[in-house]
Amino acid sequence: MKDYSRIMSSTNVYEIEAFLRDAHPDDPKRIILRPRLIKMLREYIKNAKAGDQRVKEYQEKISLLVKRGSTKISFDEMNAKIRQAQIAKFQRELAEKGNYSTKVYGASSPAGLETPKDQLSSEDAASNRMSAEEDKEFKMLMSENPIEHKNRTVKILNSLFDNDPNSAESIVMITNKSKCNMIMRIEGVGYTKYRLPVPANGDNTIVVKKGDYLFSSIVCGSQYSSQKTVQKAIMVSLGEN
Repeated sequence: MKDYSRIMSSTNVYEIEAFLRDAHPDDPKRIILRPRLIKMLREYIKNAKAGDQRVKEYQEKISLLVKRGSTKISFDEMNAKIRQAQIAKFQRELAEKGNYSTKVYGASSPAGLETPKDQLSSEDAASNRMSAEEDKEFKMLMSENPIEHKNRTVKILNSLFDNDPNSAESIVMITNKSKCNMIMRIEGVGYTKYRLPVPANGDNTIVVKKGDYLFSSIVCGSQYSSQKTVQKAIMVSLGEN
């Protein structure tokens, strides 16, 4: 048996992790040590250098610490059918605004894409499942002006058309099948972070730098967290029944 008599003063990641693994589910120390361990892991990732082998391991540990089984998720590569559907969708949005160019050239800049406001008018009730602070953040992220919307859409189209395996960036598509608005937070090494608002029963797409990321969100009150390595275009679907 391991000696955990001094566990409350421990600053060792692996010791605290071992205690959480061995301790009884109702042990009150878990309430304090679990968030402490998550904070320690996040601090390490924040200050890590590029190529640090522990980053992916620690992202996976955070995912396991915060994951709840109430949210079913799927993780599949974006196939050709989804890619073509997304291209058609974004081309249509630009064409409707009268500023679509028939040629879109390869681009490389991290960007997110809002869902048009007319699709949000019926979703106001869904926002009540978010905290007031997160609801305010969601609306802020969704309120880009038409020029910003156009630029982001073009950048995503550029990435969809770009099949260069040596590209430094890749597409991430989030599908929200729940009845609640959500914000997907995508955190990498150091200060590499993205926030993507995804309306209820909708989807949204972002271009990120390739690498290891911790995906996290709150979906209708349930916490989602998962470590993912982004090297190809991927789709993440949440809130399926």
